Amino acid sequence: MKHLSKLLVVALVFVGFNNIQAQDENNPWQISFGINAIDVFPTNDEEALTNFGFQAGGLFDEYFNANDHWNILPSVSTVSVGRYIGDGFSVGVRGSLNRIENLGDVSVDDLSFYAVDGTIKYNFLKNTTIDPFAEIGGGYTWVDEIGAGTVNGGVGVNIWFTDNLGFMLQTQYKHVFEDNVPIHFQHLAGLNIRFGGTDTDGDGIYDRDDACPEVAGLPEFNGCPDSDGDGIEDGKDSCPNEAGTAEMNGCPDSDGDGIADKDDACPNEAGLAALSGCPDADGDGVADKDDACPNEAGPAENKGCPWPDRDGDGVLDKDDQCPDVAGTVANNGCPEVTEEVQKQLNDYARTILFDTGKSSIKAESTTVMVDIIQILNEYPNAKFTVEGHTDSVGSAKTNQRLSEERANSVRDFLIDKGIGADRLTAIGYGEDKPIATNNTRSGRTQNRRVEINLVK
Repeated sequence: MKHLSKLLVVALVFVGFNNIQAQDENNPWQISFGINAIDVFPTNDEEALTNFGFQAGGLFDEYFNANDHWNILPSVSTVSVGRYIGDGFSVGVRGSLNRIENLGDVSVDDLSFYAVDGTIKYNFLKNTTIDPFAEIGGGYTWVDEIGAGTVNGGVGVNIWFTDNLGFMLQTQYKHVFEDNVPIHFQHLAGLNIRFGGTDTDGDGIYDRDDACPEVAGLPEFNGCPDSDGDGIEDGKDSCPNEAGTAEMNGCPDSDGDGIADKDDACPNEAGLAALSGCPDADGDGVADKDDACPNEAGPAENKGCPWPDRDGDGVLDKDDQCPDVAGTVANNGCPEVTEEVQKQLNDYARTILFDTGKSSIKAESTTVMVDIIQILNEYPNAKFTVEGHTDSVGSAKTNQRLSEERANSVRDFLIDKGIGADRLTAIGYGEDKPIATNNTRSGRTQNRRVEINLVK
């Protein structure tokens, strides 16, 4: 039995040291090792005198008389291992050995002492330096190879130097159920090591309390990191790698315009939220970076520039059908053909000469055709009909055909010289619209004509 008990003590030490890492939710394991003192005297054991031949005192009598009654082995003589199970409770096992030289008030010849006890411990406080506790349990005790079961109860205190290292003082009463082993007190003192907590990320905060157990962090953020050091933990930081402000959810605002740089199209120039943080110097709603005229208000359709009016007629070029010729608003920026212009146009047209009986324009009419072209160019959006007329000489059918051919001849000439084809329509009236009598040479000459009239 002596060797078995020693092996048990060694096993307890081995288990403890192989689990080292505070006996609480985070560090559930605790190992304690130190010395123990066995005192039989202050037990009020009435049977002790009869069975063991020594005098026991009253309960707690000479309780602290270590010199006369305590048995202490001057080496590590007790080891215990316990595990926290919640709500302040821990369970464990303790092994002790000693040498009995004082049996009450009688000296004896070095009796061996071994004990193995199971324990249930309750710690009254949490996370304190001074950590008082109460303990109950039971076990088996051998004195000089004679063994008996015990029931135990005691109190103690842990004094923690760090979260994991502390000093323990404890006293317990051990009641023996057999007559061959005396009732006794056991006092213990030793070193505590608390361990078993997991800190995956190594930040000093155990996983149980670590909101970010796999990423090293800071205590003030429950173990979560603040990579940019701006006082906002990464999980709540919209810009975890750039120092910012709480107002910007952890993002910087370099230009101080109230728009975080990550959302700011112009992060180094204070601007407007409506323009994604860019300035608008002329207030036209077009960001300066996109504004071709940043200091002159203009519409977005014209890249922030005001619409031009090249001809100065009050009609903007975008709406001006004649942007290079001054006109009127009523005529979409184009000049209006007045009665005077219409008359002059026809004065020229009526002087166009054709070869007799043909639609070919005589060379001497080139000058007048140029004058007509100049007038038409002054009214670029105006549309005209080129009308051909004849006198009544010859058949009506022939005259109709000739008038159409001459009208088309003039139209073709004008188109060839740059007048838009969509602006000119040719029509022949034959002999149907005379402007003078056909009974005289002079009248027939007037009736053989071309007119160019505005389409209204």
